[in-house]
Amino acid sequence: MSNFHRTTFYIGVTSDIRKRVAEHKSGTGSAFTKKYQLKDLVYFEEHSDIRYAIEREKKLKNWHRDWKINLIKSMNPDMKDLTEGLW
Repeated sequence: MSNFHRTTFYIGVTSDIRKRVAEHKSGTGSAFTKKYQLKDLVYFEEHSDIRYAIEREKKLKNWHRDWKINLIKSMNPDMKDLTEGLW
């Protein structure tokens, strides 16, 4: 999740991405996303095993900011909100 200006990013894991994005967009997702108005889904990964998803989340949270931005841009070069095309 990111804000309008793409200055702040949030990494999380969920079993229901639609529900979780809706929570973030409404301001009920987490205190961090609410505080920084992180309402745009700019990147996501799907994993069949929740254990791997949690492991991946932990790794990404330790990445440098530039690495995260490069990863996002590899899938979403314009860093647009992806929710418009998902559902």
